[in-house]
Amino acid sequence: MEGISGQVAIITGAARGIGAAIGKRLAAMGATVVLTARDEARLMQLAAEIEAAGGRAEYEAFDLLDEATVERFAAGIQQRHGGCYILVNNAGVGRMGKPLWETAPADWDAVMDTNLRGAYLMIRAFAPMMIAAKAGHIINISSLAGHNPLKNGAAYSASKWGLNGLTYSVAEELRDYGIRASVIAPGSVNTGFGGGSSGKNPSRKIQPEDVANVVAMLVTQAPQSFVSEVLLRPTFKP
Repeated sequence: MEGISGQVAIITGAARGIGAAIGKRLAAMGATVVLTARDEARLMQLAAEIEAAGGRAEYEAFDLLDEATVERFAAGIQQRHGGCYILVNNAGVGRMGKPLWETAPADWDAVMDTNLRGAYLMIRAFAPMMIAAKAGHIINISSLAGHNPLKNGAAYSASKWGLNGLTYSVAEELRDYGIRASVIAPGSVNTGFGGGSSGKNPSRKIQPEDVANVVAMLVTQAPQSFVSEVLLRPTFKP
């Protein structure tokens, strides 16, 4: 708990599911969490829940894919807080259910932009602050689909393979500054991600809080080491 008390943690895709669970967990550990997503009403509600539980939360709704907006958001964080210690790139979309040749270019672009370009823009905006502080932790939420083929989900799988590669590479670029970059690759998580019913037993799926617990473990590692990747699977197949 003392490891991140008073630190600033930014979470993208924080309106619900994994992002909301991470926000609650880090706030409970003493961090000031900054929740971002496009759903302002849900962000407001979540921030109120965190503060009612004794935590500190801010929120800002914006389009993660707008470069100028991301830069303005980062400038605001710099002005209010002097930077951030934790950046969790969690925002993602699926657009699954069709073979690649039936996937519309617009759907391909939406998946790649949200799952990969969004993380790039956030790292580009906040890494310089971490470099100046010579401290920080970037955590990218990937998927086991970034390690395995995914039938009727080629675009999503490709975006997560790409996010893994981005994480491994930026970890090498930043480690000399005392900044750690990690990736978490969970299997099926009990959220509404992707829409519809998977036919799997929800109680056997990974829960959002399980992913949040991994984030908590990563950001409290001793400074001389870091966990570069976590593959998170359900104990029993759903």
